[in-house]
Amino acid sequence: MSELTCFKAYDVRGRLGVDLDEGIARRIGRAFAEVLDARRVVVGRDCRASSERLCTALVEGLMDAGVEVLDLGLAGTEEMYFATSRFDADGGIAVTASHNPMDYNGMKLVGRGSAPLDPKGALAAIRALAESEAFAEPKAGGSHAPAEGARAAYVDRVLSFVDIAALRPLKILVNAGNGAAGPTFDAIAEALVQRGAPLSFLRLHHEPDGSFPNGIPNPLLPENRPVTADAVRAAGADMGVAWDGDFDRCFLFDAQGGFVAGEYVVGLLAEIFLEKTPGAAIVHDPRVVLNTRAVIAAAGGRAVQARTGHAFLKQALRETGAVYGGEMSAHHYFRDFVHCDSGMIPWLMVAELMSRRGVPLADLVRARRAAYPSSGEINFHVADPGAAIAGVVAAFEPEAISRDDMDGVSLEFPGWRFNLRASNTEPVLRLNVETAGDAALLAVKTEALTRLLQDQA
Repeated sequence: MSELTCFKAYDVRGRLGVDLDEGIARRIGRAFAEVLDARRVVVGRDCRASSERLCTALVEGLMDAGVEVLDLGLAGTEEMYFATSRFDADGGIAVTASHNPMDYNGMKLVGRGSAPLDPKGALAAIRALAESEAFAEPKAGGSHAPAEGARAAYVDRVLSFVDIAALRPLKILVNAGNGAAGPTFDAIAEALVQRGAPLSFLRLHHEPDGSFPNGIPNPLLPENRPVTADAVRAAGADMGVAWDGDFDRCFLFDAQGGFVAGEYVVGLLAEIFLEKTPGAAIVHDPRVVLNTRAVIAAAGGRAVQARTGHAFLKQALRETGAVYGGEMSAHHYFRDFVHCDSGMIPWLMVAELMSRRGVPLADLVRARRAAYPSSGEINFHVADPGAAIAGVVAAFEPEAISRDDMDGVSLEFPGWRFNLRASNTEPVLRLNVETAGDAALLAVKTEALTRLLQDQA
């Protein structure tokens, strides 16, 4: 029995030819079907050169177990999430490496109802069976066919989140990063035109191209943002939108090309939902919280904190009935989108908000940035993350008014707070600092924490 190193905490991801190949993909398909006792499974793939081959092998494994496979073809991860519930499937798998390096690929897997797989339950069982290859006898009856009508139904659901009649003329630049977003966006744009939406779009790096001639799409990295920002300014656009490879995250730029940090987008979406659903619960992650908490409190909502990561946010949405959940990393989760994340719904909702209020995106977030400035996530490579965290806590905790260990360590002080957490996959610490309206204090505390952590390198 060989260990499969491509299984991570919540999904499958690894280097091609080292951790993941077609034979492993076939075994994962077979194990997925047997562990979930699946009769129907939805599959889709991103545009990486290896994704089609891996998906073909995955389908073969599923069919060997007698599964009816509904194939989305080239599609975003969120289209798989939606279709899994739409077609009453027993599970869904997207072959994607999102924003990982070129020589990587992977899979995102969900069960019935588009629910994440329990890492210590079904996912661990799939890994164990794929490793042992102790499969049952092959079953007859497997089939493979296109998921007819999937994209049209998905587009309808996405557009249900906005009042198209409320939209005003806006010019929006979209950067698909040569990932999977282009064709899906085009279907949404066509539906908007048919329904009379007065939006116009400019497309950048729009065609899917698994060689990523303009770099791997990951707009969270500061060095990847100027291309979108420059294009927004050059086009005189009202807003810019950029996606990662499988477009389950979207990133917004104002008309001046200014990047809108994720926590402020969470605040905007929370405000929109609470206008439409007074008193609703809103889920957020623990890294940057002051603006989000303030927006939710002012709008009469209920803030629910969950650990960072899609499985935890989705679980919290399901348990609390929250209408929306957001992470600063640009993942946005929607109760009425099968409790899953979407990179297409957020920009549409912000376009509606801009239209209703008649103000630019920069104006929508300017006051929030001033009220709750934040450092942005700062990464530190350290030899011993645990010791480094302990050193920071020892230095700062005596002055703290509260401590939260839900995800890393969060210490709160009069007028400011920070969160420090270790990466799950590398010896890196991630720091976020924020204050209540005090940019000078933010600079002082960020510098002090940075010096202390650099000393631990």
